[in-house]
Amino acid sequence: MRNVEKYSRGYFMPPVKSLKWTEKEYITEAPTWCSVDLRDGNQALVVPMSLEEKLEYFQLLLEVGFKEIEVGFPAASETEFQFLRTLIEQDLIPEDVTVQVLTQSREAIIKKTFEALEGVNKAVVHLYNSTSVAQREQVFKKSNEEIIDIAVTGAKLLKKYAAETQGNFQFQYSPESFTGTEMEFALEVCNTVLDIWQPTADNKVIINLPATVSMSMPHVYASQIEFMGDHLNYRDNVILSLHPHNDRGTGVADAELGLLAGAQRVEGTLFGNGERTGNVDIVTLALNMYSHGVNPHLNFENIREIREKYEELTKMNVHERHPYGGDLVFTAFSGSHQDAIAKGMKWREDEERQYWTVPYLLIDPKDIGREYEGDIIRINSQSGKGGIGYLLQQHYGLDMPAKMRENFGYKVKDESDKMHKEIMPNEIYDIFNKEYVNISAPLAFNNYRPTQGDHYETIVSIRIDNEVHEFTGVGNGRLDAISNVLQTQLEIQYKDLVYKEHALEIGSKSNAVSYVGITAMDGTVYWGCGIDPDIMTSSVKALFSAVNNMVTTLNAPIGKGFSLNKRR
Repeated sequence: MRNVEKYSRGYFMPPVKSLKWTEKEYITEAPTWCSVDLRDGNQALVVPMSLEEKLEYFQLLLEVGFKEIEVGFPAASETEFQFLRTLIEQDLIPEDVTVQVLTQSREAIIKKTFEALEGVNKAVVHLYNSTSVAQREQVFKKSNEEIIDIAVTGAKLLKKYAAETQGNFQFQYSPESFTGTEMEFALEVCNTVLDIWQPTADNKVIINLPATVSMSMPHVYASQIEFMGDHLNYRDNVILSLHPHNDRGTGVADAELGLLAGAQRVEGTLFGNGERTGNVDIVTLALNMYSHGVNPHLNFENIREIREKYEELTKMNVHERHPYGGDLVFTAFSGSHQDAIAKGMKWREDEERQYWTVPYLLIDPKDIGREYEGDIIRINSQSGKGGIGYLLQQHYGLDMPAKMRENFGYKVKDESDKMHKEIMPNEIYDIFNKEYVNISAPLAFNNYRPTQGDHYETIVSIRIDNEVHEFTGVGNGRLDAISNVLQTQLEIQYKDLVYKEHALEIGSKSNAVSYVGITAMDGTVYWGCGIDPDIMTSSVKALFSAVNNMVTTLNAPIGKGFSLNKRR
């Protein structure tokens, strides 16, 4: 690409080695979660939410289980102000939930913010000012000392107005654009603010270190977080918080490594809504922990309903491939994937296992409200026999022999290829019925009855060219006797009869299902299926279906004196 020389790395490494986080394997406990959907997320919408929509979204966040929710920037607009007043005056904030509000370091804005907070049970007041080199030089045109003065002024004003306002308040400070700030300067600003607030064990302060713009690889952010955590004043009384954005597509990784580096709290949004490429996605973060056996203390057991409500209120769309919540994230179209998933699911049915280990599925879709039948295996021209057979078994109770699944798989894939579309389960079932079930042309099975002769001597009635004929056969069983009639008296040549039967578990429980495969003299295997209340009759119908498929395909003659005027 052209102009690469105009870019350079804009972040700053810690002045000392900060790599203890690399010794940790995974996140062992959930952080404190703070939703910023109603502030950071809302301000990024093409059309910000109305008061009524924000109230509905607030309720959604409570249902998910958030205990800290940033509800807005009360001094920014009348809607923001009234939203907070409505929450307080209508007593809509549960006792165990803390609301958070954002304010710049300007007295008029801070004063308005505390007016909006009057009477709140508990609130975090979030003070911020930009500290990066780019902001200092280009936006504020201020020295380091002047930037610190902005933070100091705001910190003192928060103490002043909190003392004059009814309510319980916790303070939070963010050196906004932290990732573009020299680490020593970011530390100096934060410690100066902490010296003013003087946090205690009973009144802790939140220091939030945002990747306002993601500027580095995640391991750099983790080292920055570790350095700050190691050198902050009053560390035992400070809650170290993260606020990653997703400019480089690494928001989740930034947060996860930041937690390994000592952070205790994460600010983010559902499905990653936010300015530019968005905030870190709390859904993904929480369920990543869940997949490691760590309780995230957020409830996504009905993720489809959460996503629908999110899309309704924000007018944003969750991508089909979005982790956990997207329509297709648990879906396998590939034949090899489908086969492995189907076998894994069957293995779980047959074995008592504590841990979820199904191939290709990170978590059990049912744990977050997804369905095996509609979400996991879907069929197109790339699909295979395992997935197609799995769907027929799950939806219709048909458990084909393995070789028959392969034969049927090709038929379904060919149909999908011709139609250039996904094949739905009901369409798969229709194809199965058309190709295999109770095929009655050119040979139509009427009935059979045993004779008074040898033990397995059987009379079978067959309609050929609209005429009914009776034949007597002998074999080592009823099905073998009827098969001998077809082979010897009707001179239909095949070998290696394969047979399987089972009760139909879905639909009519009074029906039996039989599958028969026969091998033509050229080595090709033909299959048929019979369905009937009587298990023996279903097996005969399956045999006739297989024979009819072979005779029709090969245009084979049927004995002496019989024509094939009527083909199916």
